[in-house]
Amino acid sequence: MIVDTEIRHITKAGSNLFLELELELELGFSASEADALQIQSQQSINDAKLLKEQLMSEVSKWISENQLKQAQAATILNVTRPRVSDLVNKKTTKFTFDALVNMLNRIGKKIEFSVS
Repeated sequence: MIVDTEIRHITKAGSNLFLELELELELGFSASEADALQIQSQQSINDAKLLKEQLMSEVSKWISENQLKQAQAATILNVTRPRVSDLVNKKTTKFTFDALVNMLNRIGKKIEFSVS
């Protein structure tokens, strides 16, 4: 079996993916639809980042309140010390919601979500 790994197109950072018209990527959105989709997409990304930051803040606060070193926190959270550093420094792209929820469960924090 041959796997095709050839790169045919690269979308520049900050570009509106929904407006891509090059090569085989024509998606068929009008400019106004593309703009609306871009705004909606960016809002979803921002919302996810904000929620992750809130979850990370809770773990960071717990680490501070318990005067733990990162190595000690790593043992309790069942992660590596560099992962604790990433968490404390709010590197949201390095964590899934599942990972953050699992860490909060390990430290006895109750998590409640509401949808409105």
